[in-house]
Parts: sequence; structure tokens; C-alpha cells
Amino acid sequence: MGQRDIRRLLIIGAMTRIRWAVRNGAPRGSWLEQMLARKPRMPVTIALANKTARAIWAMMTKQEAAVVA
Repeated sequence: MGQRDIRRLLIIGAMTRIRWAVRNGAPRGSWLEQMLARKPRMPVTIALANKTARAIWAMMTKQEAAVVA
């Protein structure tokens, strides 16, 4: 469960990404497109926030830098 403020920020960021994907379309064949086709928005939002948190945790524990393309 972790810290409330960090969890809230992750969910807000995921909500923004979901809203953008619904309006503009998610990339073809992406994980996000597949999830939005099968599930309601809120569970997809929580899953995306969880996926983001896991990626951040992995980068922090391995002391890696994020690659922005």
C-alpha cells in the first residue's frame, strides 16, 4: 500500500495517460490498447499506476536512469 501521497500521484498520472489514450487512441497493439478494450477505465488506471510503480522501483533498486525516447 505504501505512502498515500505517492500512490495518489501515480494514480493521477495514470488517469491522465488513460484520458489521453481514450481521446487520441492508444498505440496499436500496445498493452494499454488491449486493456482498454477488455476492462473498464478505473481498473486499467490502477493497473497502469501499479506497472509504473514497479518500473520506478526496479530502476531505483538497480540504480538505472530512465530512458526517454
